[in-house]
Amino acid sequence: MVKLTAAATNSIPRIIIFALTLVYGFAGLFFRDPWKNEDAIGFGGMWTLFRGNSVDWVVPHIAGRDISLGAPLPYWMGATLIELFGSWIGAANAARLYSAICFFSAALAIWYATYLLGRRREVQPMVLAVGGQPDLKSYGMTLADGALLIFLACVGLAQRAHETTPMMAQLMGISIVLYGTVRGLDKPWQGGFWTGLGIAIVALSSNLTLSLIIVSATIIAVVASNAKLRFRWTLTSTVLGLIGFAIWPIIWYLTDLPTDLRHAAQEGWRNSPEMRAAPSIESLGFLSVNFWAYAWPVWPLAIISLAHWGRVKEAGTWRAPHLCIPLSLFIGSLIYVLFRLEANEHDLMILIPSLAIIAAFSLPVLKRSMISFIDWFAMFSFTIIAIAIWIIWLAKVTGYPESTAANLARLLPGFTFQFNFLALFVAIVITGAWLAVVRWRTSRAPKEIWRCLIISASGTTLMWVLLMTLWLPTINYAKTYRQVSARLTQVMPSGAGCINTSNIGDAQLASFSYFTKLSLRDDPNCPWMLTHNQSEAKAYAKLNNKKLTLLWEDRRAADRDERLRLYEVIPE
Repeated sequence: MVKLTAAATNSIPRIIIFALTLVYGFAGLFFRDPWKNEDAIGFGGMWTLFRGNSVDWVVPHIAGRDISLGAPLPYWMGATLIELFGSWIGAANAARLYSAICFFSAALAIWYATYLLGRRREVQPMVLAVGGQPDLKSYGMTLADGALLIFLACVGLAQRAHETTPMMAQLMGISIVLYGTVRGLDKPWQGGFWTGLGIAIVALSSNLTLSLIIVSATIIAVVASNAKLRFRWTLTSTVLGLIGFAIWPIIWYLTDLPTDLRHAAQEGWRNSPEMRAAPSIESLGFLSVNFWAYAWPVWPLAIISLAHWGRVKEAGTWRAPHLCIPLSLFIGSLIYVLFRLEANEHDLMILIPSLAIIAAFSLPVLKRSMISFIDWFAMFSFTIIAIAIWIIWLAKVTGYPESTAANLARLLPGFTFQFNFLALFVAIVITGAWLAVVRWRTSRAPKEIWRCLIISASGTTLMWVLLMTLWLPTINYAKTYRQVSARLTQVMPSGAGCINTSNIGDAQLASFSYFTKLSLRDDPNCPWMLTHNQSEAKAYAKLNNKKLTLLWEDRRAADRDERLRLYEVIPE
C-alpha cells in the first residue's frame, strides 16, 4: 500500500497534456519526403496500392517487385488516406496520417487502460486517519496522465513513431488489446470488442508469429490474473479475433487469387519480417545494447514498479491485473523481438505500451532521490541537445561557428539552406515553452506524483520539434532519394525501355518508383540495369552472357558507402 494525499494526485491541466500530445504526434509528419529505409518501404507499398489494381490491394508489394510486403492493413490505410487527402497535401504527407492515427490511438488506449487499472481497489492508497486521501477517479487520472507522459518521454519512439511502417499498426493493436483486456474486467461486452479488435489489427499488420504470441500472452494474462474475466469477454474477443485472422485469406478466395500470388501472400504473412526458429544471437545483442537508451526512462520506472507491487500482498502481488496483464504482453512482445532474424529499433516499439503502464504505477512509490535524478538528468540532457541544435542551425544560417559550418558543408555537399520563418517561429515558441517548464519545475516544490515526468516528456517533445523545424531541410536532404532520382531521370534516354532493379533494395526501388516515371521492375530481360553492387552486376553479366556498359554512377550526398550504377545491358 502507498500513502498519498489528494494534493499529490492533482491532474495535469487537460489543455497542457492535449497540447503536448498533439504537438509531439504531428511534428515531423509533413513537409518531407519518404526517408530511407523502413519509412520509404512502407510508403512504397502504400503508393503502389494507390496507383495499382485490385490485385495490388490483395497482396501489397512495391511496384516492380512481386515479393509480398506482408499483412495488408497498414498499406490499406495508407493508400486510402492518399486517395482521400493526397490531392490536398501530397501523397507522402497523406500517407503519414496513418502514423498519426496509430500513434494517437495507442496513446489513448494506454491512457484509458491505466486509468481503469488505477481505479481498482487493490492499488488504492491507504485511508488516512484524518482523511484527505485521493478518490478513485483522481488517482486513476493521475496514473493515466503519468503513463501517457512516460509514453511520450520514451526517447526511442521519437523518429520511429512518425514513419510509415507496419510497426505503427502493431503498436496501436497491442495498445488496444491492453485496453480491451482491462476494460473487460468490469464491462465484458465492451472489453471483448476492443480486445478482439486489437487482435485483428495485430493479425492484419504483422506476421503470424507476433499475432499468435499476442493471443497467447493475452490468454496467459487472463488465466493468471486474480480478477477473472467473464465468458462474454471471451466470446466477443474470440469471435472478433478469428474474424481478423480470416479476413485476408477470405479475400484471397473471393478474388480467386492466382496460386503464385497466394503463395507469396502466405509467405509474407508467415515471415515478413523474417523470423528464426530459435532466439537470434543478433537480436539478443541488439536488444542488450540498444534497449536501455531506447526505452529511457520507461524501463527504470517499470523495474521500480515491479519491485514494489510484486511484494504487496494487499494488491494481490504478481497476479494483480495492473501487473499481470501488461507484464504478460510485455514478455510476449520481448520473446517476439528475440526470435526476429535481426531486430531493429522499429521492433522495440511494441515493448513500450506494456512497460509504460507498468511504469506508471511506480509514481506513487518513487523516492525523492530518484525523482531528482530523473528530473535533473532530463533537464541537463535535453538542454544540451537543444543548445547543440540551435548552434548548428545558426552555423547553417550565418556560417559561424566556422568549423561547424565547414563540417556541415563537408558532410552534405550540395545542400543549399533556405530560411523558413514559420519553422523559426515554431522553434522559438517550443524553446520558450521548455524554459517555462524548467522554470516551473525548479522554482517550486510541486507535490504531484507526475512531476518527475513533465520534464522528460517536454524534453523529448522539444528535441523532436526542434529537429523537425530547424533541421528538417537538412535531415530530409540527407535521407531522401529525390535528388538522385532527378539525376537518374536526366541520364536515361527517352523511350529507353525498362530498368532491371533486381539488385537494389526495397527502399531504393520504392523511392525511385515515387520520384520518377521510369519503368522499374525486377526483370533480367530489361535493356538497362540499376544496381549498387558492382560484383553482383558482373556476376549477372557473366551468367547470362551479357555485356554491361556503365552509363551513370551516383549516390546520396550523405551516404559515402552507397554507389548506384546504371548499366546498359548488351547481348554478346
